[in-house]
This record gives sequence, structure tokens and C-alpha cells, in this order.
Amino acid sequence: MRARRPVSRVPLNRTGGLIISMSSTSAPVAETGKGVIYGVLAYSIWGCFPLYFALFEGIPAWEVLIHRILWSCVFMVGLVSALRRWQPVREALAQPGRLGRVLGCAMLIALNWGVFIYAIETRQGLQASLGYFLTPLVNVALGMLVLRERMAKLQRVAVALAGAAIVMQLILLGEVPWVALLLALSFGTYGLLRKQVTLDGLSGLFVETLLLFPLGAAALAWLYLSGSSHFLDDGHQSVLLITTGAVTAIPLMLFAGAARRLRLATVGFLMYINPTMQFVIALLVFREPLSAAQLSGFVLIWAGLALYSWSAWQSRD
Repeated sequence: MRARRPVSRVPLNRTGGLIISMSSTSAPVAETGKGVIYGVLAYSIWGCFPLYFALFEGIPAWEVLIHRILWSCVFMVGLVSALRRWQPVREALAQPGRLGRVLGCAMLIALNWGVFIYAIETRQGLQASLGYFLTPLVNVALGMLVLRERMAKLQRVAVALAGAAIVMQLILLGEVPWVALLLALSFGTYGLLRKQVTLDGLSGLFVETLLLFPLGAAALAWLYLSGSSHFLDDGHQSVLLITTGAVTAIPLMLFAGAARRLRLATVGFLMYINPTMQFVIALLVFREPLSAAQLSGFVLIWAGLALYSWSAWQSRD
């Protein structure tokens, strides 16, 4: 009877390098997968915002904006406390001389929120989606004009196509797409200022809403005193207004999780989920008319984004 061949057993300490190598390979892959999931969820929630803010029909956009600022701040207090993230907030508030840019960010994001809510209430969802499609190209243009950043040739062509789209709408429709331009410029400028603020996304938004809180509280008090407030008049609407805080913060947290795990180019590609969903919702759910002139403008913007994305992909790290 043949003796069994001894099974070769390598001591664990000698395979440690192999085990670590496999773990170090699989861990980044797992983290990247999580980042993609977080990013898709964040941009999908933002893409569904037209459906959410359409529920506030009958409440003026500026009143919804007031509640969004107030309840976002309240929600952030609980969130920052739960995550124990008060340190960067305290450091920021301890240096009031450096809060100028944060206040600028706060005013710009409030303008962006208000214009978007107005666009949905007035059934201008296509214009809103156009604004967010324009935003990356506005970022490139602002980087060149303000920060003196150098643009690649394809990026210059992309910005030129965006400009041609706006001029085309002006000529063919006889009007400037103010909603789209305000959304793109406010969010693009917000991003420009935000890059100069050291606060992370969650702490930054909390400080921004905190700076706006006194103004929002005063506006809400004026609404009550004038008898114009819709809050507490209807239970359903009141609950909806309260949920604006969570609806604002949750996708931001998901986006922060994605940004930490993904390359900037990947986050940039995922960003197109938001305006694409808004475009589809405006077209198929709200049945907004899309003229040939508007479609031509979108085509030019999409062509510009394709060139911009290709340029960003080519220059990725």
C-alpha cells in the first residue's frame, strides 16, 4: 500500500505577503464599487428632484426655499452631532474673517436652489436640465477666466459649442434661457468659491445654511405675521416642507462618499445622470414641449459635453 504523499503546508507567516497582496488588490476594487453605488444614488436622487419639488404646488418657490434652508440646517445639526464632525465647524466659526467666501457660497447655493424650485413650479424642467448640462462647461470657462487655467483644445471647442447653443436659442426663440443660465452660473461660481474653502462637503453645507438661518428665520416670521405662511395649514404640506432638510443632506452625504472613493473623471461622468433624468422627467412626465430650436441647443450642448468628457478622459491621472 502506497504511503500518502505529505501535504505541503506553508506556514501562515510565509504567506503573509500573498495574503496582504490579495487584500490590497481587492480592497480598492471594493471601495471603488461602493463609490460608484454612492455616486449613482446621489445623482439619481438629484435627478428625481423635479418629481419631489412638484409636490409643493401652491406654495411659492421662495417660501419652499426658506424652509429648505431652515430644515437643512436643523437636520445638519443632528447629522453633524451623530457623526461627531463639530471640530471643523467650530474651527470655521472661530475665524469670522475667513467666512466671507463661505457666505458667498451660501448666497449662491440659495440662489441655485430658489431658481430650480421656481423652474419646477413653472414647468421649466427642460431649462433646468439644460442648466445642469451647461454647468461643467461653465466650470471650464470660469477656470480659464478667473483662475487663469489652461484649457485643452477640445475643451475650448466644447465651451464654444455651449456658447453657440445659447446664441441659437436667443436667435431662434427670441429669448435668453435665463433659468438655464442662472442655474449654470450660480452652481459654477459656487464650485469656484467652494474650491477655496477648506471645509468638507457636509461641514461646508452646514456652515452655509447656518449663516443663512437668521435670514430664513426672519423671513418665516414675516410670513407668519403677514398671514402668508403655508406651514401648519395643511399636515401633508407641512411634513413635505420638513423633509426638505433630509432630502437636501442625504444625497450630499452619498456624493461625499463617492468623491472620496472615485477619481474626479469618474465622478464627472456620473454627474450626467442628474440632468439626463431631469430631461426625461420633463419630457415624459410633465409633458413639456420640446421645439426644434430647443432640441438643436441640447444637441450642441451634448456635443460639447462629449468633447469635454473625452478630453477629461484623455488627461486623467
